[in-house]
Amino acid sequence: NTRKTDVTEEEEEGDDETDVNTLCCQSVRWSSLVSCAATTPVTGGGQGTDGDKDTTAQAVYAPFDVKLNGKVIVYTDPKKAAINDGINLSGEGLCFKLFYVKPDKYSGVVKKGQRIGTMLTMQSVYPGITSHVHVQMCDKSDPTKFF
Repeated sequence: NTRKTDVTEEEEEGDDETDVNTLCCQSVRWSSLVSCAATTPVTGGGQGTDGDKDTTAQAVYAPFDVKLNGKVIVYTDPKKAAINDGINLSGEGLCFKLFYVKPDKYSGVVKKGQRIGTMLTMQSVYPGITSHVHVQMCDKSDPTKFF
């Protein structure tokens, strides 16, 4: 069950402000849906000088019991293969996709608090960007109300 989705280059190369569909792991709102635990300390929410950029993979955990519904292909451009991974999930009446996550598995069930996978580091594709997990509702509605 591989699903292609549309994330434009403009969405990832935008300014430093985070849009409603792209939420960093260190954000308080983000942690209410999916918790992330840094494998090494990250300062300033993953932003700042090159010395404290978020370049280390972080674990992504289930915010509630979720069903894993297959891989999501984010890009068709082979130059973006390093970050071309994601997962389609459902649970608690929601259907959503997480981009820039390397799941531990693509099917099955993950219980609340269990690890879903690892956030991918994005700097090799987008130098200077803060690594983040992109959330997209399956119906492409605005996910902000869930944060």
